[in-house]
Amino acid sequence: MCQKILIIEDDADISAIERDYLEINGYETVIAETGPDGMKEALTENYDLIILDIMLPGMDGFEVCRNIRDRLDIPIMMVTARNTDVDKIRGLGFGADDYMEKPFSPSVLVAKIKAQLAQYNRLKNPANSETQKLMIGNITLEADKHRVFVGQIEKVLPNKEFQLLEFLMSNPDVVFNRETLYERIWGMDSMGNTSTIPVHINRLREAIEEEPTNPKHLITVWGVGYKFRP
Repeated sequence: MCQKILIIEDDADISAIERDYLEINGYETVIAETGPDGMKEALTENYDLIILDIMLPGMDGFEVCRNIRDRLDIPIMMVTARNTDVDKIRGLGFGADDYMEKPFSPSVLVAKIKAQLAQYNRLKNPANSETQKLMIGNITLEADKHRVFVGQIEKVLPNKEFQLLEFLMSNPDVVFNRETLYERIWGMDSMGNTSTIPVHINRLREAIEEEPTNPKHLITVWGVGYKFRP
C-alpha cells in the first residue's frame, strides 16, 4: 500500500520539488499552503508522515506541530529556512521528530523520510519485532507494543522519546554522550544538531519522573552525557 505524505509548505516551488521527489520514490503526496489548512488536513485524513515548514501564513509551523502532536502519533519532519539552534530546539520541543534546513538536498530529504518511516513502522508493527518488556522500578516499557507505563499509568511518548527511553533503559547505568545518543536514535547519519538531545531528555523527564527537576532515573552526568539509573 502506497504511503501518504502531507506537505505543509507555502512556497510553491519548494513544495513542487518535494512532491516530485517523493512521488518518484513511490509516495502519495498532498500539499497544503497555509497553517490552518495543513492542520485541518492532517487531522481529518490519514497520513504516514508530515513535512512541515515553520514560516506559514495563518498559523506558524510551531503551533501546527503542537496541535497535531497533541492528537496524532506520526512522524513530523520540519523544514525551515531558519538555522538557529533555538528554532530547531523549539520545533523538537513541540513534538517534531527531525528537521532539515533550507536549502536542502531533495534526495537527503527522501532518505531521512525513509528512515523515519522505517523506524516508526518497526515500533508500530509487533509482527516485525521481538516481544520485549523492560521493567525498572515503577517504569515498564513494552517495545513490541510501543507502550510505556509509570506505575499503572500509561504515558504516550512520541517516537524519538520512546526510542531514547528504550535505549537508555536497555543500558542501565551506562553513560552516553550526546553524539552517541544522536547517532543511535536518529540512526542514518549525524547531520542533525546534538543540542536537541537535552530537549528530548527534558520531555522524557516530564513524562516519567515524579519530580522532573530532581530526576531519579534520567540522570545528567555533567560534562559527559546521560544515563538511566535503576
